[in-house]
This record gives sequence, C-alpha cells and structure tokens, in this order.
Amino acid sequence: MRYSQFGLTTLKEVPAEAEIVSHQLMLRAGLIRRLSSGLFTWMPIGLRVLRKVEAVVREEMDRAGALELLMPAVQPAELWQESGRWDKYGDLLLRIRDRHDRDFCFGPTHEEVITDIARRELRSYKQLPLNWYQIQTKFRDEIRPRFGVMRSREFIMKDAYSFDLDEDGLRESYAKMHAAYSAIFTRLGLKFRIVDADSGEIGGSRSQEFHVLADSGEDAIAYCDDDNYASNIETAATERPPGDRPAAVESLEKITTPGVRTIEALCESLGISAAQTLKTLIVNGDDGPVALVLRGDHELNAVKAQKIPGVASPLTMADPATVRQVTGAEPGFAGPIGLQVPVLYDHATAAISDFVVGANEVDAGDPTPGGSGTLSIARGIEVGHIFQLGTNYSEALGAKVLDSDGKERVMEMGCYGIGITRIVAAAIEQNHDDSGIIWPDPLTPFNVVIVPINLQRSDAVRTASEEIHEELRNAGLEVLFDDRDARPGVKFADAELIGIPHRLVVSERGLANGELEYRHRRDEESRNLKREEALTLLIDSGIT
Repeated sequence: MRYSQFGLTTLKEVPAEAEIVSHQLMLRAGLIRRLSSGLFTWMPIGLRVLRKVEAVVREEMDRAGALELLMPAVQPAELWQESGRWDKYGDLLLRIRDRHDRDFCFGPTHEEVITDIARRELRSYKQLPLNWYQIQTKFRDEIRPRFGVMRSREFIMKDAYSFDLDEDGLRESYAKMHAAYSAIFTRLGLKFRIVDADSGEIGGSRSQEFHVLADSGEDAIAYCDDDNYASNIETAATERPPGDRPAAVESLEKITTPGVRTIEALCESLGISAAQTLKTLIVNGDDGPVALVLRGDHELNAVKAQKIPGVASPLTMADPATVRQVTGAEPGFAGPIGLQVPVLYDHATAAISDFVVGANEVDAGDPTPGGSGTLSIARGIEVGHIFQLGTNYSEALGAKVLDSDGKERVMEMGCYGIGITRIVAAAIEQNHDDSGIIWPDPLTPFNVVIVPINLQRSDAVRTASEEIHEELRNAGLEVLFDDRDARPGVKFADAELIGIPHRLVVSERGLANGELEYRHRRDEESRNLKREEALTLLIDSGIT
C-alpha cells in the first residue's frame, strides 16, 4: 500500500476532547474520526486493525464449535416486553418507533432475539448443545460517552449464546468459551486477567470478566497470585479476620475535630493511619435509613451493598437532612455509637479494637478468601464477559425442547460477549510510548513500513524501494510504502505514531554499501543490515 494513496492524515497536536492515551493516539494516528458524541467513523487504517481482531475472534469461536449468524440490529419491543427488560433496562436502551407507530429498540445486546430463534428452530435434545455467535453493531445510550471507543454509544461486539439441556451441559459450554476467550486474548498479545464478576443487567448465576491490565482501566481488580485468586472489586470476597478481637488499650474519648471531614485531614491531625479509622455511611434502606460501617481505608462497593437484606436497591446515600436526623450531626461526622437505626459492620471492622471514626480512602491488604495471601488492587479494562444465564430468558420466552423421555425441558443458556472495538483501545492503553502506538504483532495494520530518503530525487532509491516493496508483498507481508514527498523526520514520526513494528530505511548511502537501515518499533536504536539479510529477517520472522 502506497502512503500517498491511502488517504491517511495524522495529527501532531493532542485533540482537546481526548482524555486518555488510546483516544488521543487513535485520533492522532488517523484510526478513527468523531462524528458525534459517542459515535466514530473507523478510517481505513483503523479498520485494518479492527478486522484483525475480528479474524482472531472468529477463528477461535469456530474452533470451539460455535456457529456464526447475523441478527438484526433493530429489535421489536414485544420481545423485550416478554423478557421483562423493556422497562428494566432503563435509559441505556435507545427506543425508536416506525411509521406504523410500533415500538423497536436498537439492540444493546441480543438475548431476546437469540432466544426467539431457539424457540422457533430447536425441538429436540438431539439438536443440543448448540452455540450461535455473531459480530454485530450495538448501541447503548450512554449518559456520558467518553474515552473514545472505550465507552462509546455505538460499538462492535461479538456475542455468543449457548443452549443446553441441563446445567451440566451449560457448565461444559461455559468452560469451552472460557478456554476460547483465553486463547483469543493470548493470541492478540495482551496481558489480561480473568476475574469473578457481578452479572449486572444480563443476569444469571455466574459470570467472569476478562480484563486487559492498564493503569487507565475503569475497573478495579482484587487479585492475589499466591492464592490464584482474582475478582472484580464488586464481587471480591474477604473473610472475617481469624481470632478474637484484641483487648482495647485506649479508653473511649471524645476528640474535637473542627472542620475535619476527610480521612486525609483526620489522619494528619491525629497522627494515625487510615487503617486505624472506621467510617459510617448512612444509606437508604427498605424500611428507613441503615448505617454501614467499614474500615477507613476501604471503599464501599455499591453492587455488594445493595444486595444486603434491608438495604434499598439501587443503593442510594441518605440525604443530608436524613443524616442529621439519624446522627444528630452534619454529614462527615457520623459514627456507629448510639445510632437508633440498623447498623451493619463489614468483616474487617471485627479486627479493630482501638480506632477513630473516619471517612473515605481506598486501599488493599485484606486476606484472600482462601486465606493463603493478601489481596492487591490493579486497574483493568473489561474486554470480555461470560455468563451462565440458566433459564432466565428461555423460561420467560418459552424456549423448550423435548428430552429423551419426550418431556418438555426449558433450555439452559449461556451468554458470551467480547468488545471488538474496545479491544483496539485497550491494546493501545497497554502498548504505547511517548512517540505513539506499539502494536502487538497480531494487531498491527501493516507489518513493515518502507521509508525511502530522497525518493523523488534519486532513481536508485526509487528503484530499490519499489523492488523491496514488491518482494515483501509477494512474500505475504502487509507493507506500507511511504512514497510521500516529505522530510525524513516527518516520515519517521508518523511511522512511530502509527506503530508499525518493522521499519526499513532506503537511502543512497545505504545502497552504496548494499545495506538497509532496520529498526523494530520497540528498539531504541537502528542497525544496518545487508539487503538480503534484512529481507530474510522480515520474511522468515513469522510476522505474516
């Protein structure tokens, strides 16, 4: 591919609207262009990367025995009303109406549609197990789209759905998808973790998320390699500390702390650590306010808290007037002593005997559920999620088959999603430097970039560059030939920004010595190689 014919425009300056590295680099390298809030056009170079992600996903899904189909993006309201999600899904669901005044939605997911297909097409247990998948555009009406394609409104997703006769079959189908997803992210060259997770709007008895590790990740992951444990912070379990609470050394004492409302200020004023504090949060309950008490260096997790009996779901904090009524104090000064409302204590508070009532700060250090290690916290970008749905949707929509005894059985379902567009951004978040993107080889838009020096003024450089371009293409490599009439520095900067792994520089001086200048994107220095040595290195390196 000749650069001059590729229509690629790069940007020197960081776009003002781009908050994180992947968004900045995808705009600067010309991978995407913004159309509207949360809506992006994938430009030719970005689409090349996207298609490579899709290809790996397809190969592993096919290898796992899944069958590809393609469902409509627009879905009738009747199906969502059958499942009970038309109202439950909330404002994320983009509702539309056709000329006949019938309600539809632009699908954020396809559980209802696939279950409708199953109830129409499947009749006997002999047709099971079955797993259908698609790669399709989705739409979720995010209230605040941000971070480029990381949290956009329209995105491309691979979603798969398994159907089995019983729970044993479901667990087997789930295990196959677990293995397929592990293979996908390994092949894509990404560092990832698999964590236990909450099932959210999708529902089901069990789910796990696949997270690409990156400092910019929106999700916190609690993990411990010593105990082979990893979980989304929403479901991370901690155990009650062993042994009895130690005897208190200090007597109960009131300390005046005027104007101190944060954990940092409290610890600084008293010369203590956050682990020596407790914080009391007043939340709304089913029958009135409820107090939740946790260690000062821990953070309340809403998903966990709203599952506690008596705590209202969704979790909401009590308003200032209620806090004042319950505690007799302004917000920021609440404590557990003497409250006339239900008071619920986190496990970690059981080990503290001398403490100060504090406020809010995140930390790690809890023991793992297995007790063999200590939890640490990392940031992750969710790129995949697998669910054991059970009969949630098949029961609601009447998806049944006849078993070997001729009796009707509601099918057990699994659901398995991968964010195709999000993977591209996650890969960049994990692989970049100050100069631009550093693609893992399986994702690079081109394998090699040829950078000729003085192409327009040297017949020798032009002839050699053309020959090398043709030879590498015939060997099956994807080559970008930078034939622009531009300064070498501009070409080098663009090559690094785009992130092409292998760079060959063709110059008159090098040709006079029978050499090409070679540099890998991850290397700090270039090296001069004989022409045949350089071409052999590329052709034999397995980058095709």
